[in-house]
Amino acid sequence: MLTCGETWCKLYLMSTALGFLDGLAYGADYNPEQWGRDVWEDDLELMRRARVNLVSLAIFSWALLEPEPGRYEFGWLDNVMDGLAAAGIRADLANATASPPAWLSHRHPEVLPVTADGRRMSFGARQAYCPSSTVFRDASLSLTREIAERYRQHPALAMWHVSNEIGCHNAHCYCDVSAAAFRRWLEVRYRDLDTLNDAWGTAFWSQRYGSWDEITPPRVAPAFVNPTQQLDFRRFSSDACLDVYRAQRDVLRSTTPDLPITTNFMVMQFQKNLDYASWAPEVDILANDHYLQAADPDAHIELAFAADHCRGLAGGGPWMVMEHSPSAVNWQPRNVAKLPGEMIRNSLQHVARGSDGVMFFQWRASAAGAEKFHSGMVPHAGTKTKTYREVVRLGRILERLGEIAGTKAERAAAIVFDWEAWWAVELGAHPTIDVTYLDRMHAIYEALWRMGITVDVVPPSADLDEYRLVIVPTLYLTADDFAERLESWVAAGGTALVTYLSGIVDPSDHVRLGGYPGAFRALLGIRSEEFFPLRSGETVHLDDGSTADVWTELLHLDGAKAVASFTDGPVAGVPAITLNRRGDGTAWYMATRLDGEATHRLVKQVADDAGVKPAIPMVTAPSGLEVVRRSGPAGSYLFLINHGDETAHVAAAGYDLVGDREIGRSVSVRPGDVAVIREEIG
Repeated sequence: MLTCGETWCKLYLMSTALGFLDGLAYGADYNPEQWGRDVWEDDLELMRRARVNLVSLAIFSWALLEPEPGRYEFGWLDNVMDGLAAAGIRADLANATASPPAWLSHRHPEVLPVTADGRRMSFGARQAYCPSSTVFRDASLSLTREIAERYRQHPALAMWHVSNEIGCHNAHCYCDVSAAAFRRWLEVRYRDLDTLNDAWGTAFWSQRYGSWDEITPPRVAPAFVNPTQQLDFRRFSSDACLDVYRAQRDVLRSTTPDLPITTNFMVMQFQKNLDYASWAPEVDILANDHYLQAADPDAHIELAFAADHCRGLAGGGPWMVMEHSPSAVNWQPRNVAKLPGEMIRNSLQHVARGSDGVMFFQWRASAAGAEKFHSGMVPHAGTKTKTYREVVRLGRILERLGEIAGTKAERAAAIVFDWEAWWAVELGAHPTIDVTYLDRMHAIYEALWRMGITVDVVPPSADLDEYRLVIVPTLYLTADDFAERLESWVAAGGTALVTYLSGIVDPSDHVRLGGYPGAFRALLGIRSEEFFPLRSGETVHLDDGSTADVWTELLHLDGAKAVASFTDGPVAGVPAITLNRRGDGTAWYMATRLDGEATHRLVKQVADDAGVKPAIPMVTAPSGLEVVRRSGPAGSYLFLINHGDETAHVAAAGYDLVGDREIGRSVSVRPGDVAVIREEIG
């Protein structure tokens, strides 16, 4: 066993944004257990060639580290850790609890999760455990203690990685163990049954509870299940998964109090199971996994949204991308390979928007298993490949970008994102199935992205004072506290844009009476008396030339003025876009689903009203140019990422860290290329 020596201690004290690297992190999930030992030495040499300095290790190794209960075999992992240390590569060491071994569910089948219709899942994939299972908890904590004690002083150890993508496949378990845990959670939340019955509206459909034991998770039922029960079960499930993380983290913390601990979030467009706003304060380094949706031709915009969301969860500070793909993934219907240069663009997008590392899944593409066609930094075809050549090139670029670590992305606008609102608005029995939470969120974000405006995506609890513009899309469930803070912020001089179906219900999913949009009526200076959702394919027109669909409402002005009104449809003549001066600020309301061009026009009008400007004048830039500025005490860095098919010519002066060249007065960025300019001061 290697011990902490003088060199390791000096390296650890070289503080950067990640606390243990002099620059940006670069690497991948490393799974040497899938390969013979003859491959390990090749791996280290190829990593050195690529400038890899950090790998995530032992994530799915429980069955190898503990082949039977209480018997541990660490020899292979000792050798790998020693090899990494000798090569100067650090380890983001997992506690290996992401997937329990077969012996656990074979001896304790009750540990397996149960679906809403009562089917118990089987072993054979991953995450085969109920988050509330005490059997799983005891076994996972025992393994965590063994790993923590064995490697606590190893010179390769840089940080701890708890489990992996917690709740990805098993966030919602409906077994009897989960039911008991759900009841305990409800008792803490509500304290007495009268309060719960009031919150759940159990006077409807004779659902009143007279005993805690009568309450179950929202299992399959003959008709619509109580919506507040469903909402609370989602809250409970997110908290139960968070408890899995906390318990394992606390064991590691007690053993190595000075080492950073994280787990990988999944902030991407299809992951709605966990409320990461409540998770973010629990990690030392906010880390995220993100994969492009191959069917989306503008997937790089959704990537930017996810990165801005991570930065918002990190309070505007640095974070790190823990996983993305070198090329194709394996789990989408059509797994499209990345084109030449795309992987580097994707990676530098994350860095531009605050990531202090670029990590992949995985280092070497697997030869067997469910993810064998998931790309790796070293592909099946080996090193004489597009992918590995780009891996080496990216390593050199990141080495030159090391000075950026710890700087922050400049931004003056925020979009409010709330998982509870997402859960609530997409429950059943609502005015239309065509209103989904991410729809306006992404549409408005895309408009800002194309304008070159960098945006924090923040929870409702965020401090709004550092922003000049705040967007509130489809915040169906709204707490009084946020509505009051937003109103005060606008009155103090801020500019807000609120979209339809916001402010409608309180945190118990009870409709706010007196007219829509409930919590935001006074701020917006309007009152809607009735929703008029549109039929499938139906469109309406506004008197400013805009086209809209999905949503209209019978809206009355109550202090606001109409910016545009409907000219046809069920509420012809009624305002569709309104503006209300409130104190020193302005509140806009969008009462319909505008088409893409109209959305862009409105968002630009609102941004201009707020005085929010892009990093560079985007009227001179071609479509597809992404522009972000990171800055810190030592200076600023302008990221220019060209996703389009025209060369961009941008006024800039300084040093291009990607091209390793001086920039006089302007820089040209060809289609598919990236420039990162260390800007001249003055």
